[in-house]
Amino acid sequence: MHIQTTEVTDTFAEAFKMSAARVIITAETDQWAMTAAQSATGFATSVIGCRCEMGIETALSADETPDQRPGVSVLLFAGSAKGVGNRLAERIGQSVMTCPTTACFNGLEGAQEHVAVGEKLRYFGDGYQASKVLNGRKIWRIPVMEGEFLIDDAFGVQAAVGGGNLLLLGKDMSSTLSAAEVAARAMRKVPGVILPFPGGIVRSGSKPGSRYKALPASTNDAYCPTLRGSAAKTELSEEIGCVLEIVVDGLEEASVGEAMRQGMHAAAGEGLVQITAGNYGGNLGQYQIKLHALLQS
Repeated sequence: MHIQTTEVTDTFAEAFKMSAARVIITAETDQWAMTAAQSATGFATSVIGCRCEMGIETALSADETPDQRPGVSVLLFAGSAKGVGNRLAERIGQSVMTCPTTACFNGLEGAQEHVAVGEKLRYFGDGYQASKVLNGRKIWRIPVMEGEFLIDDAFGVQAAVGGGNLLLLGKDMSSTLSAAEVAARAMRKVPGVILPFPGGIVRSGSKPGSRYKALPASTNDAYCPTLRGSAAKTELSEEIGCVLEIVVDGLEEASVGEAMRQGMHAAAGEGLVQITAGNYGGNLGQYQIKLHALLQS
């Protein structure tokens, strides 16, 4: 199957069950809301090394937030609800509560499961903290030198999907990077998804395991152009000079698939030889998101 001149391989992206939360960060200005969001989502590219995957979902206008101030919606993914709760407390405590004028709210109102976040962070108030009920939600008021930090007592957690991916195979770095940038922009427009890696693009895609026992993952040698003549197996033809990956996490499998579909259509064209996806033969992940099925839907 082709999109324009780009071949789309008949394969699937192997994705995984995860747990996720949506966090609404608000502030007095768009700038401070985004500053807090960028800080909170830093160093959260992969559960392999960061214990969570986190990214910015979208900016929010004042009429879309609980306190009618400018905001940013961010999504956090981890391997369990407990992991989500721990990472939320760490990241909100260090990167949102510390940021001037911010407040922080649960963004999954209908979730069946909740984890304590404000209930944990309230102790920073050293006994001066107070709770209130605002529009049916319990909120903690934590005194800080600038005023008060407001945060929901608990945050919703839901089942989610992590590790959807596209591998973009191009003739050279310039054309492949251009295709990946266009694809990432298109994929970010899909609600309920994030692209957790820097700029949404991965240069160092990995495979499970390593010849070094201490490493859980190592370079995906089958897709490294410089190893085409020396790796045990290569997936690259002679015309491929660069491979870039886009990883997508989402609150729903359908959202991950739609982001991948949009990405494929956006990336295809002159200079991009092939689009494929990373999988492990279906032996590790719980989801198989098939590329041809996405294009036919």
